[in-house]
Formats: sequence, C-alpha cells, structure tokens
Amino acid sequence: MIDPAILNARFLRIGVMTLCAIYFVILAGGVVRASGAGMGCPDWPKCFGRWIPPTEESQLPSNYHEIYAQRGYADTRFNPIKTWTEYGNRLIGASAGVLVLLTLWNSRHFRRSDPAVFRLSLAVFLCIGFQGWLGSAVVASNLRPWMITAHMLMAFLIVCLLILGLARSQKQNFAAIDARALPRRFNTVLLAALGMTVLQIAMGTQIRQAMDPLIFQQLVHGEGGDRSLWRESFPLVFYVHRSFSSLILFTNLWLGWQVYRHIRHDNPLFHFARVLLGLIVTAILTGVSLDRLGFPAFIQPLHLLMANLIFGTQFFLMRVYRYSNRS
Repeated sequence: MIDPAILNARFLRIGVMTLCAIYFVILAGGVVRASGAGMGCPDWPKCFGRWIPPTEESQLPSNYHEIYAQRGYADTRFNPIKTWTEYGNRLIGASAGVLVLLTLWNSRHFRRSDPAVFRLSLAVFLCIGFQGWLGSAVVASNLRPWMITAHMLMAFLIVCLLILGLARSQKQNFAAIDARALPRRFNTVLLAALGMTVLQIAMGTQIRQAMDPLIFQQLVHGEGGDRSLWRESFPLVFYVHRSFSSLILFTNLWLGWQVYRHIRHDNPLFHFARVLLGLIVTAILTGVSLDRLGFPAFIQPLHLLMANLIFGTQFFLMRVYRYSNRS
C-alpha cells in the first residue's frame, strides 16, 4: 500500500501543473484574441476540415470561401500565422484537459479521507468538458463578444475550483501556519480586495468589447488608423478602470504591510503576499503601457494574464489564511 503522504504529494504536484497549464491556456487565448486569430480556424474541432491545418492556401479547395460563407462566416481568408496561432491554442487546451484528467485520477484516494477534494476535482473535469464545448460555440457564433466573455468567466470558475481542491488537500499543513498576530479585519479586507479584482476584470472586459470593432478593422481589414489615436475612443469605463487600480493597489498594500509586520518571513503567508504585490505592480505597469503606447497587441495578453494571476493568488491566500492557526 502506498503511503498516503506520497499520494498527497503526487496529487499536489499534478494539480499545480494543471493550474499552470490552465493559466497558459488563458495566456494563449489572450494572444489569439489580441492578434485577431480567433477565426484562424473557422470550424471545430477540425481546422479547415483537417486535423492538421494547412500551411498554404493552395492546400484548400478553390471555393473554400463560398463553402464557409454558406455556413455563416463572412471572412475566412486563409492566413497561416493566424491559423496556426488558433490551432496552437487548441492544442494547449487539449493538453490542459489531459492534466485535468490526471488530477481527477490522483484525487481518488481522497474519497475516504476528504471526499470534497475528489468532488472538486470531478467538478473541474466536468467544467473543462463544458469549456471545450463552449470554445466550439464561440467559433460557431463567429466570435460574439458575450460568448468570448462567457468563455473567460468559465476559465475563472475552473481556476477557483482547482485552487479550492489543492488548498483543501493541504489543509493539515496550512493548519501549522501561525497567523494569530494578524488583525481580525485582515480576512474582511482580503475578501474586499478579491471582490475589487473581480470588478476590475469585469470593467476590463467591457473596455475590450468597446475596442473590438477598431481592433477588428485594423487586424482583418487593415483599417482603424494609428493605434495611438484609439485613446480618443475609449469608453468612460476605461477612466473608472484606470482610477480604480489605485484603490486596488492601496488595499493590497495594506494587506502586504500587515503580513510584513506580523508574520515571520519564512512563513508561507509572507511569500504569498509578496507574490501578490509583485503581480499587482506588474498588472498596473502593463495597463499603463496599454494606455500610453497605443494599445500594443503583445501587451494585452500579459495584462489579462496578470489579472487572472492576481485573482488566483488572492483566492489561494484567502484559503491558506482560513486553514491557518488564527485562534
């Protein structure tokens, strides 16, 4: 019989790999959207009717424009870079799906000791399946903005469920963390900071939807003018989003200051808080770059990834604090 500690360590290792893969999927999805490669493969699960996409337009039927126009796709001009960008995104998503399956398999030994860990892993597996279907629906909808947003929100849910399972599997280790010196309102402020992050991401999604027509015109039709002039078209929510980042920064600085004052520097809570502050500063810098440098495409996925990492780190920090010794 295998030692339960070994099984627990194995589950943690594969679970962390799965979480990293999901964040990589989020980054790849951001690259696809920022580069306008969402319709690089106008069908799903195949790409231009092939399991391995073509590399040249000559490999496609001469009337492929008409074929896909009849299916409701207005613009299906073949672009090998966009096609393989979208196809790479699908391969990364499939790899994450395999890791989710392995996470579920390695969670089976928790069915007796802590069934919630197994149920959470099962929920992640089911959500990944639904996310795959939702990805095909996004393609079928011809990239409707609300479908893309639903796809992103589903990724958030998957991250939350996976973090819940990983944190719960380690609750006995987290119980040894001494958090008694932290003020009682620490958990309340941390919960408020998490809510602020969700609100900030929601506003960012609205900004992106408002900018999509300009981005589409430039990436697909070569129109839209100088990106540096797009700032004049930013919606009001952009300025709220920009100012709100200051409140988020100061709220999380308070959390970091409390951890710095009251927690030993070898305590995991200290390391998580330091990572959180680093992510927030990076997110603000990428946001400023988007504003001042004319919305460069390569920064958009990084900004989205930072927002997701901040949310995940705050959520994990909240779970660690809950399981820690606070009495």
